[in-house]
Amino acid sequence: MIVVFLLCVVAGMPAAGQTLDVCATCHANATCDNKSDGSGKVCNCKYGFVGNGRTFCQDKDECQIGASKICGQHTTCHNTYGSYYCTCLSGYSPSNNMAIFIPNDGTHCQDIDECRITNLCGEGGQCRNLDGSFECSCQLGYQVHNGVQPFHPHRDKAFCKVVDCGPPASVEDTVLLSVTGTTYGSVATFACDEGFIWARGDSTSVCGANGLWRGLTMVCEAKCGPVPFLANSEVVWHNRSVVIHRCVDGYHSWRGSNVSVCGMSGVWQKATLTCIEIKPPINHLYVLNEKCVRWRAEKYEEDTEVYKVAYIGSRDYQRSFHDKRKQFLSSKADQLDLCLSLLPVTNYSISITAVSARFTATITTNTSLPVPPAPVVYYREFETPVPTLRLRRSANTLDPISLYQVYVLPVEEIIVFDCSSPGRSDPLSKSKSSSEYITAQIHVRQVRTEMNFTVGDGLHYGGFYNAPLENGRNYYIILRAVSQWKTDLKSVCVLWAKIKGTSYVLRVSLLSTAASVGLFALVILGGYSCTWYFKKT
Repeated sequence: MIVVFLLCVVAGMPAAGQTLDVCATCHANATCDNKSDGSGKVCNCKYGFVGNGRTFCQDKDECQIGASKICGQHTTCHNTYGSYYCTCLSGYSPSNNMAIFIPNDGTHCQDIDECRITNLCGEGGQCRNLDGSFECSCQLGYQVHNGVQPFHPHRDKAFCKVVDCGPPASVEDTVLLSVTGTTYGSVATFACDEGFIWARGDSTSVCGANGLWRGLTMVCEAKCGPVPFLANSEVVWHNRSVVIHRCVDGYHSWRGSNVSVCGMSGVWQKATLTCIEIKPPINHLYVLNEKCVRWRAEKYEEDTEVYKVAYIGSRDYQRSFHDKRKQFLSSKADQLDLCLSLLPVTNYSISITAVSARFTATITTNTSLPVPPAPVVYYREFETPVPTLRLRRSANTLDPISLYQVYVLPVEEIIVFDCSSPGRSDPLSKSKSSSEYITAQIHVRQVRTEMNFTVGDGLHYGGFYNAPLENGRNYYIILRAVSQWKTDLKSVCVLWAKIKGTSYVLRVSLLSTAASVGLFALVILGGYSCTWYFKKT
């Protein structure tokens, strides 16, 4: 007999009589250290590396805990192979004046006072230091150009420019005698024109810090006295004998002459101009019942106005949806109504333009979730406890139905069914009187164009148990269609089938419902559910 001995040596383990050199197995990024209990050597990854010390030591990303935690405030952390370093954010500098640092010596990032730099904000500018930055504003006599203040000269295009009021504007019935300049603080001096006398007021004007000439209050009086005053008007031109008036902003020239004339008798022949308030051609615009728009037309004559109505619809939950339409309306009426075919659950922007007046008014509205249409079912009466029912749905339907629920109503005495009721989900719960329960919930995408459903098949549908029906009992099966959007929910119900037992005959009484041959449909008016009453006789 031949005996064979097989000797297996595990890789990395010393053979008999040999001593394992632990240090020889250490990773290149590890050191060989004495164990704390003195029992031998152990491999440990170097600082900046993590691993088991033998088969792998990989770089440790110190920056992953966040720059503020490892480097301090106002810093950026940079990971390197086996280490890391820190830099300061723009507007800050290291306290050790080094470009990069590791904060083991207490180095931190401190604010840079940029305002120490001379003329940092430019001519006429004054600097204000901020934490990590700075801002500029203009001194008195200067104003910001190409922007607003405060501004940042390195980021914005703004700068300070000396205030220049430009040449003094001509003042009626006066002449300019002298002007010292056009910049801030310059002075212009006026005198009365020929044919006028200086009655009162200041004859000088000063260039102000806002770029406007101010201070001149000089009054003259002509032969006919002060210029005539017309309500809601202003003078656009005049000399010693003629004045031209016009309506001020917000008023419309209606009727009458706009010229006043100084007569030979020294009395003004006053203009007869009438100025009336301008109102928007489209006023009091609002939406009625999520379908129609109503507005008031402001017109000065009994003429016909043409209105362009454009509306755009979008949906947050359906990015590809886009409803864009327009139509025209011509009318002489003072109040107008126009009904639009707005789609449900949609955000609309409606613009109405009065074409001849070139005026546009805009309003936004959100349409709500409508009551869904009643499902098309094949009503049947059965004497079997496991009836199969049939539901059809148009392949091209745009109805907003989200899901279907199948209700089972055990018929005992008087049964009250409310289509808006959420219903019970446990058909086996013990109670003194039987009540309806949901036996199945089916999402609309599972229906497609046609669906057959067997009541009481013992399966689960949408988390609801389709419990078997009891022999000898009478049931009504109701199909509920539900439309749901966010927290809004609307529903409609139809009678799908009657399961007849053998103990008694049922009579169905329907209140506020619509009935047809072989089909009883629950009617919902204005979003409120009608109630069915079933009474045993």
